[in-house]
Amino acid sequence: MTEQGVQDLSAMEPVAVDLRLPSPDSFPVPFPVIALVASAGGITALVRVLEPMPSDLPAAVLVALHQDPNRASQLAEILRRSTRLRVTLAADGMLMEPGTVLVVPPARHLLVTSEARIGLIPTGALPPARPSADLMLSTLAVTCGTRALAVILTGMGHDGQAGVHAIAHCGGTVLAQDEASSDFSSMPAAAVTTGRVQQVLAVEAIAEAILKHVNADLGRVS
Repeated sequence: MTEQGVQDLSAMEPVAVDLRLPSPDSFPVPFPVIALVASAGGITALVRVLEPMPSDLPAAVLVALHQDPNRASQLAEILRRSTRLRVTLAADGMLMEPGTVLVVPPARHLLVTSEARIGLIPTGALPPARPSADLMLSTLAVTCGTRALAVILTGMGHDGQAGVHAIAHCGGTVLAQDEASSDFSSMPAAAVTTGRVQQVLAVEAIAEAILKHVNADLGRVS
């Protein structure tokens, strides 16, 4: 016996819950996003990856390079001289846009939020790596899904390893720089040990792989 106006829950039909990953179009970010992460030796690698990119690249690019939080960075200016893409230092609340490279500033972690916006938070006085590739990639994974492409470049340590798992879990793609072309191979090697890296490439082959990913994604949408 139930009280008046209260449904008998035992008599209700069970509700089917779809636990499958959402389709690409259900993720908040509607265009491909390329996340380039690096540490020691990363400036040269970043230049070599971005230099061949066309100015009308139909994807946004995020760049996270481990930097001293107490020193000014010239990274955005260096990349600006080396690519036809628009390069700017990321600011809190900024929109990601195709054809634009956003560089994480020193002493900040970058988070990808809804509506293709980014958020910046202080890194604090102690590591993890600054900026954190794991934080950036994990938030990119849940907002971009299959449109996310993470590229783990030269560096020391294992930052990005957890983020690689997140990208793959949400259907994205992961590339890593090979040992032969890396100044320091421990960071891309740590990514490879996850078993989630689709391709391990020499740095000079990465730009072409990125363009193939972007074109394939646009083909799925059209």
